[in-house]
Amino acid sequence: MKLTFILIGLNIIAYVISAFMSGSIIDMDVEILVKLGAIFGPFTVVDSQWQTLFTAIFLHAGMTHLLMNMFSLYLIGRSVEQYFNTVAYLGVYLFSGIIGGLVSLYMHPFSVGVGASGAIFGLFGALAGFFLAHRSKIEEHSKAFMKDFAVILGINLVLGFSIESIDVSAHIGGLVVGMIGGFILSKNPKWIGAYSMIMCIVILLMMQYLPIQYAQRIF
Repeated sequence: MKLTFILIGLNIIAYVISAFMSGSIIDMDVEILVKLGAIFGPFTVVDSQWQTLFTAIFLHAGMTHLLMNMFSLYLIGRSVEQYFNTVAYLGVYLFSGIIGGLVSLYMHPFSVGVGASGAIFGLFGALAGFFLAHRSKIEEHSKAFMKDFAVILGINLVLGFSIESIDVSAHIGGLVVGMIGGFILSKNPKWIGAYSMIMCIVILLMMQYLPIQYAQRIF
């Protein structure tokens, strides 16, 4: 559980910094979040501040946002650490968060985006990928997990479409990336290099495409 606690710690540290700068521990100032590295289309895409795809994963909009995500990370992270090594876990987490952010930028070009949700959904997807890859060996456990998976996914989609501030697109993007990673890496952890290369190519292609799309929307 070491990596899970490290990630939780980094999120808390980032929150303390943003709370101090915002002058509130409950709700963060949007301008402060942007300064600290939230994703925001005109800056991230138009001004090529692509590093915000990474920093935004560790920022949160408020106390409720942080607590919900960290509780989810604690629950799902412990399970992921049982089935995947540290490199695979971290790879899935970061790629899911970053690509989830890119999907969010495509769907919501003028919204400020923060949060670990895409990365956390990636971990959940990784577990789904693991059980899919080994469903013949652990059929009963696989069926039980997939039922729980469908229920939790359904609840999150309903909440996401009902609450405007929740970015479902980032969740789905992270989920797909994590599921692919979980399936591949549960077959052979040594395939982390191939998985990373594929994800890097996807990221680069999206980074090439988004400025074109934004130019068409803005101009």
